Amino acid sequence: MGGKGGAWKVAFADFMTAMMAFFLVMWLTSQDKEILIATSQYFQSPFKSPLQAKAGLLNFDSKSVSKSSDGEKKDASGTSTSSPTSMDLQFLNSVAKEMYKMLNLDDALADKPLDVQVTSDGLKVTLYDRAKQPFFEPASAKFTKWGDFVMQSLAWTVERNGFNIVIEGHTRTGLVLTNPDYGPWELSADRANAARRALVKYAVDPAQIERVTGYANTRPVPLVNPESETNQRVSMSLRVGRKAGEKSSFATQPLPTGKIAAPPASGHSPAAQPQPAKH
Repeated sequence: MGGKGGAWKVAFADFMTAMMAFFLVMWLTSQDKEILIATSQYFQSPFKSPLQAKAGLLNFDSKSVSKSSDGEKKDASGTSTSSPTSMDLQFLNSVAKEMYKMLNLDDALADKPLDVQVTSDGLKVTLYDRAKQPFFEPASAKFTKWGDFVMQSLAWTVERNGFNIVIEGHTRTGLVLTNPDYGPWELSADRANAARRALVKYAVDPAQIERVTGYANTRPVPLVNPESETNQRVSMSLRVGRKAGEKSSFATQPLPTGKIAAPPASGHSPAAQPQPAKH
């Protein structure tokens, strides 16, 4: 005899699946923010070995470490520890990778136009003004089309994640400016301020900007010729927002960078002869 009346079983199985999904969602929404971030990161990259120390949701040995009610980690003796959590690093690395993806960047390039690193506070983004892919128009604080596109993307990232920002402008040694009253100090400060204005224009709350400084050529990149164009840069420290005096739980770590590809031919301005800069 052929089976009859089995349709209710399929409907009941669908109902049970839906209920399981419902209770899973309810459980997740009741968890701490760190667990939510870690869960999100797991489903974005689920094919990690569960035996890896940082592959799971929790990055500690449950036999030797406990967690106090206020979230502070303690070892078996009850002593507080300040070691960073994998969830902190997962969050920062996910933001950094997202930035590379938005800008279609490739780490394989010898002179990449942008670099992102995980720091003890959050992220450090360095924007290089290179001849092959200029960030600013020559001898000025006006963005090229490429530079403007980068600033729009950065503004979206900063606003979305609530970073506080410190902006620093730098120039290289030996830079020739035709206006005797406008030197490296003015140029570096103007470029840092141009970055600030662009961030505010595109999304960022002015209160998130902590400091804007121009250093001229006084702080070259370590181990790099002071006259190298690598020193023509604007650096931004994207600091995770927190209360004054609160210690950061983030660990310094080199960033596994993404792919950087040059923008379309129309994505930046062609090279031009230096012109006198105006105040």
